[in-house]
Amino acid sequence: MIQSSANREVLVLAWPLSHRKTGLYNVQRYKAAGAAGAALGSSSGKAPYQRCSSQDSLDEQVMADYFKEVELIQRSRDAETQEDVQLKVADEGEQEEAWLMEAGLATLFNESASDGEDSIVLLSTLTRTQAAAVERRVETLKQTLRKRNKPYSVPDVREIFKPSPASQSKDEAESTERCGGNKKEVEGLGNGVGPDAPGGGADAETDINLEVSFSEQALIYKEGLKVTQPQNEADDRLPDFKVSQDKTGQTKVGDLSTEDMKKVRRLVLIEMSALFDTCGIEVKAHKALKVKVRESGLFGVSLSTLLEQDQRRMPGTKVPLILQHLISHIEEQGLDTEGVLRIPGAATRVKAVCQELEHKFYEGMFPWESLKQHDAASLLKLFIRELPYPLLTVEYFNAFISVLKLPTKKQQLQALNLLVLLLPEPNRDTLKALMEFFQRVIDHKDSNKMTLNNVAVVMAPNIFMCKGFRSKISEQQEFAMAAGTANIVRLLIRYQNLLWTIPKFILNQVRKQNMENQRKMHRDKAVKKLLKKMAYDRERASNKQESNSEPDGGFIRVQAPQFSMVSMAIQLTEDLKASDVLMRFLSQERSVSVKREDLCLYEMGGNIKERCLDEETYIKALLELNPSAEWVIKSIQH
Repeated sequence: MIQSSANREVLVLAWPLSHRKTGLYNVQRYKAAGAAGAALGSSSGKAPYQRCSSQDSLDEQVMADYFKEVELIQRSRDAETQEDVQLKVADEGEQEEAWLMEAGLATLFNESASDGEDSIVLLSTLTRTQAAAVERRVETLKQTLRKRNKPYSVPDVREIFKPSPASQSKDEAESTERCGGNKKEVEGLGNGVGPDAPGGGADAETDINLEVSFSEQALIYKEGLKVTQPQNEADDRLPDFKVSQDKTGQTKVGDLSTEDMKKVRRLVLIEMSALFDTCGIEVKAHKALKVKVRESGLFGVSLSTLLEQDQRRMPGTKVPLILQHLISHIEEQGLDTEGVLRIPGAATRVKAVCQELEHKFYEGMFPWESLKQHDAASLLKLFIRELPYPLLTVEYFNAFISVLKLPTKKQQLQALNLLVLLLPEPNRDTLKALMEFFQRVIDHKDSNKMTLNNVAVVMAPNIFMCKGFRSKISEQQEFAMAAGTANIVRLLIRYQNLLWTIPKFILNQVRKQNMENQRKMHRDKAVKKLLKKMAYDRERASNKQESNSEPDGGFIRVQAPQFSMVSMAIQLTEDLKASDVLMRFLSQERSVSVKREDLCLYEMGGNIKERCLDEETYIKALLELNPSAEWVIKSIQH
């Protein structure tokens, strides 16, 4: 499933600058060149089908484009001498051990692991379904070690999650209130699949609840509702999912500190596994592969290597410059061109352009003005599929494929949301840049005849068809996979604004971990001197917070250390939003050279390390969630 070339040694993946507040990835204008490559297909004229703006489903007419794309890919690979690489599933027990390590729970099978204290804190914040996911893997590992007659120190799962009587009654009360309060809502939403949804119709909006664990919602659904098989919907029949308004603001990828994102990723891994477990779907992860890859160049180079090269020239780059420039060039040529992503460039010409890019890109000598639009689109697809490791990663490839096994469209989106958050940052950023570009192409569908379905079926083979995989499955399996992968790409494009959002229930679990860590630190005798000073500071902060809590006369102190106005007092009202604070600051700070969209109000301290606030965040509501928070205005870190 992975491509390899003669002299290659593989690593991870990477991508460009993102805007933390909007999630948009700005295409950097960097005139340069360089790339290796293969060929795509031969040029063709008009597409053989008359296309309308939307289709009823991923029918045979649309899927024909998928297999045409597969044929072009196969033709280009047949000319190469690269050997196929087979993905292997981890052995029994090995997968569970790797999972526990990735989840930060290595101490559950290795007493010498360094994450002992963190593991205890993490376990204390888990929901019942998350705890069940951990228990299942610990028990499986324990049984495997017993079969092998190996000594082990895996604790009994009943001891891992044995709560104190006080905490047990408290947790049960919270769980009952949380699940009971949301059961009616979950039932009322049905399966969330277009016209099947109660009250429905194709355009009915369906709420996505980010406050309750997805796996808990799935359990409620499983216990109280009939499960129906998901169906393909046309472009205009996909439900208009929306996220309920949250006064404490939405949190996007990039809004949190590195330290808190590490906690997010561990929780997301556990939650993703719990969701699949609850729905009775087994997902086996593939082993990480070691493949020889090129150590420099543009095509067939790992994302990590590309970003290292790019960041030496342009610090802060998060998406490979070559990909950014290809996207920019296609858009400059105009997105109204019919079949802009469907009609391939001439194979011999594309191959020649690859070689020219390889030698001229970074020197800024490549003649972009002579590059034809369809050739650029073919190069973009070539770049994606030539990555030594899949863009969606070897480890989570099966999980992405398994998403459509989930019974409802809502659960499929929830799983995709978790999988996107699990991707390494370079992969996640590159994927987002591509999804945003695909949406801009679709926005011109009346002219270019590239609907959501059309784009999905053309791009799915390039994203999912890894080397050594297609030849190992039957024709029937291949067709099923074709429709499945195209549907996954459809969901990634259509719901990208939702999928790059950190669910509030995960963020709340991070807050609980931070609070528990603070309590442990305060009990440490070694920090007594520090605590004296902190106690004094807390007393002052407490007095300030008490006044902040007053609905009429309270004020908050907003810091702005990067600017001449170091701080300012703002009256706290019920309706005060983060956007109001920024506007107040800008009205008084005349000398600010930073653009309005590059400024953010940050929540800092208390039960969060750092969080860039959504401008629709209500400050008083957030203050109730994090009474010890400080408020800081600073420019967004790209």
